[in-house]
Amino acid sequence: MKKIGILYGMEQSFPYAVLEKINNSGRKDLIAEFIKIGAIQMDKPLKYDVILDRVSDEVPFYKSVLKQSVLNGTKVINDPFWSCANDNFYHLSLAQKLGIKSPKTVIIPSKEHPPGTCSDTMKNLIYPLNWDEIFDFIGFPAYIKSNKMGGFYTAFKVYNKYEFFAAYDLTGDKVMILQEAIEFDTYYKCYVIGQKNIRIMKYDPTKPQHLRYFPDELVLDPKLAKKIENIAKKVSSALGFDFNAIEIAIKNNNPIVMDFLNNAPNADISIIHENNFNWVVEKTAELLIDFADKKFELPDFYTFSPFLKKKRVIKKSAK
Repeated sequence: MKKIGILYGMEQSFPYAVLEKINNSGRKDLIAEFIKIGAIQMDKPLKYDVILDRVSDEVPFYKSVLKQSVLNGTKVINDPFWSCANDNFYHLSLAQKLGIKSPKTVIIPSKEHPPGTCSDTMKNLIYPLNWDEIFDFIGFPAYIKSNKMGGFYTAFKVYNKYEFFAAYDLTGDKVMILQEAIEFDTYYKCYVIGQKNIRIMKYDPTKPQHLRYFPDELVLDPKLAKKIENIAKKVSSALGFDFNAIEIAIKNNNPIVMDFLNNAPNADISIIHENNFNWVVEKTAELLIDFADKKFELPDFYTFSPFLKKKRVIKKSAK
């Protein structure tokens, strides 16, 4: 019996709908279930063919368990070893290399020292920074926001350097980016499932969370839709994520990628609305079943992959 596990947090409608969709697929050789995790022994990993991870970014304990699962032959969506990709500045630098238009951005050191550090730790850091050079490059208005996923939740829009410094003083030990404010004509969020299935949703990041998605069916110029889809596929493939959401602003009919990664985007029916919800559930269930039918192979680009693929014998630790 093939097993699909679902690991989730506070959300309700999406994980239950995916579970039901899989278990009602008519497959007698396959079952989906919610995962229960206790203390895990190193020689007794979770026994699943595929795991959908919706919460490990918030629970480091889960992340370690999922990494162990990958080592033991489980396909985890998304790959827990790529959690280091949660880096907005890296995404923007990658976009530049891929030829994808994105806002001008500067990464800036945290206002306060990271925990456990002091001034002596920062011997390589230029101080004070050349703020005038930074402001001349970005211009105003601008956004100061977290370098981690979900930057808009901790974003401040600033219109001059005095507002910037007032906002910067509130950021503590978080690493921030200062980014050009794009005055967009329209804005979209694209759910990318399996790196090829794209759902473009009209979205407004300036509104409260429950009002950001629009319930109406999207009507979009086919040429523009194709541009957006191609960018969404290219970004998700470059980052190596099978479940992702990216945000794209449109200005003068040109797409500008604003946010590159959300590996557990909101999929609650009350937030994204029924038509989008049904699509995300269906494509997610199809993806999980498809991976369950395949034999999972460790990617070649883990540094430890060659050792595990050759089944190198590792001596047991001394008792």
